[in-house]
Amino acid sequence: MEKEVRIGIIGCGGIANSKHMPSLAKIKNVKMVAFCDIVEERAQKAVKEFGTPDAKAYKDYHELLKDSSIDVIHVCTPNKSHADITIAALEADKHVMCEKPMAKTAQDARRMLEAAKRTGKKLTIGYQNRFRNDSQYLYQACRRNDLGEIYFAKAHALRRRAVPTWGVFLNEEEQGGGPLIDIGTHALDLTLWMMDNYKPKTVMGTVYHKLGDQKNTANAWGDWDPEKFTVEDSAFGFITMENGATIILESSWALNTLDIGEGKTTLCGTKAGADMKDGLRINGVEFNRMYVKKPELKAGGVDFYDGQSESPSDKEARMWIESIINDTDPVVKPEEALVVTEILEAIYQSAKTGKPVELV
Repeated sequence: MEKEVRIGIIGCGGIANSKHMPSLAKIKNVKMVAFCDIVEERAQKAVKEFGTPDAKAYKDYHELLKDSSIDVIHVCTPNKSHADITIAALEADKHVMCEKPMAKTAQDARRMLEAAKRTGKKLTIGYQNRFRNDSQYLYQACRRNDLGEIYFAKAHALRRRAVPTWGVFLNEEEQGGGPLIDIGTHALDLTLWMMDNYKPKTVMGTVYHKLGDQKNTANAWGDWDPEKFTVEDSAFGFITMENGATIILESSWALNTLDIGEGKTTLCGTKAGADMKDGLRINGVEFNRMYVKKPELKAGGVDFYDGQSESPSDKEARMWIESIINDTDPVVKPEEALVVTEILEAIYQSAKTGKPVELV
C-alpha cells in the first residue's frame, strides 16, 4: 500500500467523528484533505483534528467535489441525502463509501447502483459488523459449507431502552424510519451475507409506535421528546426467499424485553446451526451426540493479555482503501446493500397496508 489516497468527508457529525475519520487516520497512505458540513464549524473542527496542513472546509458539497485531486468520498450524512451526494461524487470521478443504510428508499439505492456502474467507480456501504471477529469466523464457516443449506435465520437488533435522542434519528423525513432502518439494517445485512442469499420473494412486516409517547423512560441517553419521536420504536419482518428459506428480522430501540442484542444473527442449516447470543456458538450433532462449539476469538494466547486486535471500523476502512489501491471488489458490494434496502422498504410498506409485499 504505497499509493497516496486523498479523501473528502461529507458530513462531519457523530458517525464521521466516532468511526470514519479516526479509522482513516490510522492508515498511513490516507490523506484527509477536504471536509464538508452544513454547520461549517463542524467541518472546520474536523480540518484541525484530522486534516492535512492544507485541508479545506466546505459548507456546500458541490464545491468540495470540484477538487479533482480527491480520490475518495465518505458520505456521513442523514439517510435522506445519501443518494444525491453519492451520485454526485461518483459522477465527479470519486470512489464512494456511504454510511449505512444505502439510502432512504429502494429507488434511491437503485439510482446509486446505476451511477456506480455508469461511472465505473467503486461504491461500498458502511456495514462494519461484517468485520467483527465473530462475523469473520462464522462467514468462513458458512462459505466452507459447515452449516449446510441455511434455510431458517433470525436477524437480531433489539434494544430495551436505547433510543438515540440526538441529531435527526427521530425524524422520519430525514431518516426514513427508526430502529428498523438504523440497526435492523445491520442485522439483516449480516444475515444475508452469511446465507449468501440475496433473492427475497415475499415480505410481511409490522411496525409499532407504542412507547414513543411515554415519559420517565430510563432511556440510555435520557428521555426522548414525544413530540419529536416521529419514527417507530420497534419493527418486525418475516421474509421468505426464492429458494424457500425464511428470515425473521426483529428491531427495536425501546421494547419491554430482556432478550436484547444487536448486529447479531441466528442461522439454522442442514448440517449445523449458529448464533451470537453468548459469544459465537456453533451447534450440531457428531458421533450421535449433540455438541456446542465456542471458538476463541480473542487475539491473545497469554494469561492476562487479550492481544491487540483490529477494531471492526479500522478493518473496514483498511480493506476499503486496499480495494481501491488494488482495484478489487469492496467487501460490501452495492448490489448486496440494495437488497437490504429493498427488504426494509417492503417491511414498512407491508406494515402500512397489512398485506405481504412481493419482491420477485
